[in-house]
Order: sequence, then structure tokens, then C-alpha cells
Amino acid sequence: MMWKKHQEPHRHDGGLKTESCASGSPQYFDLKERIHTRVIELMDMSVVATLDPERLKGELTALIEQVLAQESALLNTREREQLVQEVQHEVLGYGPLESLLQDPTISDVLVNTAKQIYIERAGKLELTSKQFRNDTHLRKIIDKIVSAVGRRIDESSPMVDARLPDGSRVNAIIPPLAIDGPILSIRRFSRDLLHLKDLEKRKSVTPEIGELLRGIVLSRRNVLISGGTGSGKTTLLNVLSEFIPSSERVITIEDSAELQLRQDHVVRLETRPPNIEGKGEITQRELLRNSLRMRPDRIILGEVRGAEALDMLQAMNTGHDGSLTTIHASAARDALSRVETMVAMTGLNLPTKALRHYISSALNIIIQVARLSDGNRKIVSLQEIVGMEQEVITLQEIFCFEQTGIDEHGCVHGRFKATGVRPRFVDGFKALGIQLSPNLFDPFHVHEV
Repeated sequence: MMWKKHQEPHRHDGGLKTESCASGSPQYFDLKERIHTRVIELMDMSVVATLDPERLKGELTALIEQVLAQESALLNTREREQLVQEVQHEVLGYGPLESLLQDPTISDVLVNTAKQIYIERAGKLELTSKQFRNDTHLRKIIDKIVSAVGRRIDESSPMVDARLPDGSRVNAIIPPLAIDGPILSIRRFSRDLLHLKDLEKRKSVTPEIGELLRGIVLSRRNVLISGGTGSGKTTLLNVLSEFIPSSERVITIEDSAELQLRQDHVVRLETRPPNIEGKGEITQRELLRNSLRMRPDRIILGEVRGAEALDMLQAMNTGHDGSLTTIHASAARDALSRVETMVAMTGLNLPTKALRHYISSALNIIIQVARLSDGNRKIVSLQEIVGMEQEVITLQEIFCFEQTGIDEHGCVHGRFKATGVRPRFVDGFKALGIQLSPNLFDPFHVHEV
């Protein structure tokens, strides 16, 4: 048994004698906290560590039910089952968040103080009925999350990034920076890896765009994926990575490991934040520089957001063709401006024309992705960087998505189409054995969605 032999569940003198404990009421929260506290007192942690998950769950359920039986609270069958499950989640998981984290349809969990929890499902935000009892309860769950990865959060360090065991990315911020109470944001990632065919079924891309994307990766073009928060940049990066030959050595560099590459020969690197004394930080730029000594065939940078932009361009310009990265920007031209700004922030004293020429020679393709008003994500533009015209980087659009309207249900309607421009980089496809459909760039071939 998982509880201490010299202790048995006994009646708690503070039991709510025949008082109603409807779910969500203050009495219900009091009862749950009391049972949770008593269960923790009775559990033998040395035994818990040796039990397999199924047996642990079964014995914990039996212990919770025995403790609950000593209470005189008025609960119906549904409320009793709910209470047992919620106490289980408090002991083994993340309290009110546990059921949300087990739902594969939820992509984001956004806790705006203890009394308000939003989720994102299918690109739409929804307010849930879940709540924490108070800020103290929420802080306990935040501490449980961050301590599992060797981090801490307190007044001296009131912001933290962490990662759940399933790879979900977590950000927490507490008072005094968060005025109304602790804030927790969890960015989840699909357990089932998406393939290009999945994006085509969701009408995020067309078969023609998919065919070209495959050729772009196989021909080792350098790709910059641009888009806003939640637009699907990382998802597209994962999809593109499936076309990388298994014979190549790939190194991924991320702030928080999110990429799920399918190849066997993958080296995953992750940054390290500073410790409590402000020391020991390892940045993406340092990892990128180190990766160049690790004999990579391709480098995948999860997101470029600072001084590492210069090293990324240098890698792309010095033999590491086929590298991929993402950037936050609302348009392809804005993405180039952001890269230019990041390089300038490194203190590199280059004339504007020389800097832009360096960028244009390093990058080949910019893919713009967007999350539309109905929550669907799409590739809205695929552009080729063709060089310089005086001091301006020249772009030519190959494919685009045009929104034509919104129906009565809020669904976005539009069309994918080719611009009729044949990109210069496809001229070398034939020599590499990459075949493209002859009418791939036909501007009259339109996909209505």
C-alpha cells in the first residue's frame, strides 16, 4: 500500500456536517483542499516512487475515497467522482490544468490570474469553467512546473520560461510585474506529427505549393519562415524538415526545444538562461557558433530574434546550404527589415547596401504564414529573393493566397494561385533529379477554399 502503515484515514473534525458542497462553491474548494492535505500526509513517498503509473493511480484513488468517506459533505455521485479526479490531479499533475493538458485538441492554455483560464482550440480562444482556488494555489502549480526543470520563480526573479515533460512551452510571470496576480501561459504542441498531406487536407497549402516546398528543401535552398504568433511557423518548419535526406547531419538550435524532426541523425541544442546570480547564460548565438564546429550538413534555428542573425547569415553564406529558420514578421519585406535590424544591433559597421547584399546572398526563400480570422493557418505568400536593385533587396512572389470574403459562419474564403513567375532556383532542379509538374506555375490554375 502507498500510505504509511502507522496512519489510517480518519474522520477530520472539521468536516462539513451535512453542508452542501456544490461543485465550484467555496465549501467545495475547502473540502478539496482538506482532502488533498490529508492525502499528502498519509502518502508514503518512498513507496510512491516505486509504483508503476497505473497501480499508483489506483491506490491513490482508493486513498482519496477513504479520506472522503470520513467527511459528511453532501455530494452527489458526479460531484464525488469529480472531487476524486481533481484531488488526483492536484497530487500527480497540475491541478485544474491537468484535464486541459490531456485534451489533444487544445493548443494553448492561458491562465489570466486564478479565476480566469482561457484555452485555444482550432485557432479560437474560449473561456473555460476551470479555476484555481486563489493566487496561492496557482503559485503552487507554477512552482511545481518550474522546479521540475531546475528553475525557480520569486520576487527576485519574477519571470520564467520552462518546459513540461511533453515538450509544451511554459511562461510564468508573477507580482510585482503582473499587477492582478500570477499569469501562466502554456504553448502546447501536437503529439501527432503533421505531414504535408495533413496541411493539404486542412487547405493550409495546395498540392502545387507542397510540390515546390519539397523541391526547395531537397535542393538545399535557405528558407526564412515569417509570420505572427500562433501562425504555424514551427509546424511548417517541422513539415519541411521531413524532406531532409536521412543521410544528412542536422543540428537544431532553439530557446525552448519544440522541433520534432523525423530523421535519426539529429543533434538538438537548447539555450540556457542565467542562474540566480545572473551567470551561466548560453545564448542562441553561442550555440550557433559552436554548431559550426560540429560538422553540420544543415542548421535549423528555431527562431531568429537577436544577434544570432549575423551568425546565421554567415553560416548560410559559407557552405551550410539548406538551413531553415523562422522570424516574427507580418510580411516578407518586414522580415527582411527585421533581419537587417538584428544584424545592425550586433555593432557590425557595414554600409546599408553591403549589409542588404549579404542578406540577399544568404537567403533564397521567404514563406509568409498567417492565422486568419477564423483560426485557420495558411501559407499566404511564397517569395524568392532574386538579388539587389541599387540598395533594395528584390523579391518576386511565386504563390499567394487572396482572401475574397467571410461567410455567415465566420469562415474565411479565398483562393490560392500562382503569379505566373517561374522562380530562378528551379533551373537547377533537373540536374539534382527533382521533377516538377509542367503546369506548376500556371496563373490560371486557381484553388478556391
